[in-house]
Amino acid sequence: MDHRAMIRHGPAGATLLRCPARRDIVNPLLDGAGHFSIGKGSRMNILSVEKISKSYGTKRLFSELSFGIAEGDKIGLIGVNGTGKTTLLRILVGQEPADSGQVVYANQARIGYLPQNPLFDPDSSVLEAAIQGTSAAMKLVREYERQLQAVAAQPGDPALQEELLRLGQRMDEAGTWQLESEAKTILTKLGIQDFAVRVGTLSGGQRKRIALAAALINPVELLILDEPTNQIDNQTVDWLEQYLRQRSGALLMVTHDRYFLDRVTNRILELNEGKAYSYTGNYSLFLAKKAELEELEQALAAKRQNLYRRELAWIRRGAKARSTKQQARIERFEDLQAQMGEASSHGQLEMTAGASRLGKKVILIEGLGKSFAGRTVIRDFSHGFQRGDRVGIIGPNGIGKSTLLQLIAGNLQPDQGVIERGPTVKLGFFTQEHLEMDESLRVIDFIKAVAEHLPTADGGTISASQMLERFLFPPALQWTPIARMSGGEKRRLYLLRVLMAAPNVLLLDEPTNDLDVQTLSILEEYLEEFPGVVIAVSHDRYFLDRIAGKLLVFETSGRILSLVGNYSDYLEYQRRREEAEAQEGTAAGPPLPVRPRTEGETAGKARPVRLSYMEQRELEGIEPAINQVEQELAAVNAKIVASGSDYLLLQELTAAQAELGRRLEEFMERWAYLTERAEQIAKNKT
Repeated sequence: MDHRAMIRHGPAGATLLRCPARRDIVNPLLDGAGHFSIGKGSRMNILSVEKISKSYGTKRLFSELSFGIAEGDKIGLIGVNGTGKTTLLRILVGQEPADSGQVVYANQARIGYLPQNPLFDPDSSVLEAAIQGTSAAMKLVREYERQLQAVAAQPGDPALQEELLRLGQRMDEAGTWQLESEAKTILTKLGIQDFAVRVGTLSGGQRKRIALAAALINPVELLILDEPTNQIDNQTVDWLEQYLRQRSGALLMVTHDRYFLDRVTNRILELNEGKAYSYTGNYSLFLAKKAELEELEQALAAKRQNLYRRELAWIRRGAKARSTKQQARIERFEDLQAQMGEASSHGQLEMTAGASRLGKKVILIEGLGKSFAGRTVIRDFSHGFQRGDRVGIIGPNGIGKSTLLQLIAGNLQPDQGVIERGPTVKLGFFTQEHLEMDESLRVIDFIKAVAEHLPTADGGTISASQMLERFLFPPALQWTPIARMSGGEKRRLYLLRVLMAAPNVLLLDEPTNDLDVQTLSILEEYLEEFPGVVIAVSHDRYFLDRIAGKLLVFETSGRILSLVGNYSDYLEYQRRREEAEAQEGTAAGPPLPVRPRTEGETAGKARPVRLSYMEQRELEGIEPAINQVEQELAAVNAKIVASGSDYLLLQELTAAQAELGRRLEEFMERWAYLTERAEQIAKNKT
């Protein structure tokens, strides 16, 4: 590549080989700059990172990172909260300097950026905010829109109408009508209908969607997005996923949405302990490759451990450095000891499931109703929560999901109906805002204010400091003021504070926002083992598929459907209902797969006269699943017989045998239950 056609940003914003006609990349949402022009080529690097490092005080985020982004790359940037993902993006777009190293941009390409917390002129209209950018086309569209508003305000002014006509002709000549149309289409897809409303009157979630529209509308070669799926509902995420998959330009994004990563990306860039690791493929392939590497590392660690024991025994026998050979062996032992220390210091987030005792009565809702300013958000809703429930709450933004959690928590009072909580219920509420965080507090004091120790599921206890370490807050960081932490670290700390109170009913309002994918995976494992009840509002499809056994689906006019299954089951149900409506020409659709009600809910009501849709579907597929597991178990048993004295292989096969046996037992129990229910229903009919 001709380095005369490159722009380099070095430490403290220093620029080398600057082209006279170019300027630094800036945030399009702060000053209307939209993007930065750089050249094109055949699979050329749009951006190259050369040995950049960044620290804040004594905390080093990353050291000498080097990587490139080429045309066609769709990269997911992942890493534990606090590793510097957002900082890296800000360095790449020139909003923050690196301590050392440089970022090199190819000439004449353009880069668009969506920050986590976009800023706007509060007096600008939605459309004006969305069509930021310094290109002549973008300026012309903004000018035309402003003139259109002026004419609407003074429709009888001929001078204004004449100017509007002149701008319309310029739009014809420049061919920019499509740009305006695309802007309105994208805003509509993102749930923004009123293009003239002032940005200052909108919620944070609505402003984030406008910022996302601004990033998507600008024609750029590289699009950099920081948490684009935050604060948008599932349907909008589905649309954005398809849009980015079809988009031809390069993409670099930070997101916690694992389905999104899986379906959009073709490369994963992981920040881990100050270094960057690149994996070709989507998120699923990354997980597979990561697992292979971890297995290899474990095998190498085991070999190092054995070698370390032998060398330690040699050292303890009193080996003296009388010869060069012995001195070299002592030096090798010291190097090995250092490696062992590094291996043991690698952070691994762990959670211990613990909760207060929960009685038989949990939460019973009868005839619940709630309205705001004449708009009904919840209408005549009745539901009973039972021990062990894992309930996901879904629906469009602003429809009332968070309101339901606030009503259950007692922070809001219903207009109609009652909510009864059992005497042993101890609520833990993880909100979106975590308003109670005093950022002047030190990390350890913030947690100790709730409890010094947490009871664990096995009857023991764990200290606040130990829990902080398990949440990747090492001792040095525990004495740091909260204000110095990243947004994701604060979110993780707030989650720990909720869990330290040992609740037995967890209310989670968008728990996946701003949490890294590693933390989310461990959180899901924790929730699977949690002995109480989990009620979660979430737009994260992967999270809902993994933890939810039931769904509460908000529909229009305040109606809430209660369905059995996870999010993928819900999508299948929606598909079948739409097919039935198309065939029958009616909006009724097939019978809703409503879950079996509790005794408290069914007083005076007949029990269901047939299996629900989800149960019938499960019964139809369970026998083939049992056959498959039995075949796999037989194959493993045969391999065990043939394994001979291969201890490592035998160990693996025995573990597989135990897991298959457990799965077979679960399938058989579920098959017996469903078969018995179907037979009982058949008897009742006769």
